Amino acid sequence: MYQVTFSEQSIRELNRIDKLIQLELLEPLGNLTARELEHPREPLGSFTRDGIRFFRLRSGDYRFYFEIRPPDSLFVHYILHSNSWTDFVFRTKLPVSEEQLLEQHQSFWKYLETLGK
Repeated sequence: MYQVTFSEQSIRELNRIDKLIQLELLEPLGNLTARELEHPREPLGSFTRDGIRFFRLRSGDYRFYFEIRPPDSLFVHYILHSNSWTDFVFRTKLPVSEEQLLEQHQSFWKYLETLGK
């Protein structure tokens, strides 16, 4: 069993979600085993970015992006809604900074609206 810790972003996102839904979303994260992390299968995946092996866990309408920190800790960097631009960019590993993700998130939808006019 792993200890789970959260970044400021992930705590803010969790606080926006109803408490009962939080429990449902966190359950798969708290039940991960070393074997599952060694050989990820859906709804768990992994990729490497900037030398860090990130794991992605789908739970409900959200994705948890985390890393393993020795000895037995999971550090959740981000919790992102699965249908958001930010999640798409992070999931597809496009080389952008967090600041660019936030800028894109707001302006992307405005850009799409202009295409429809």
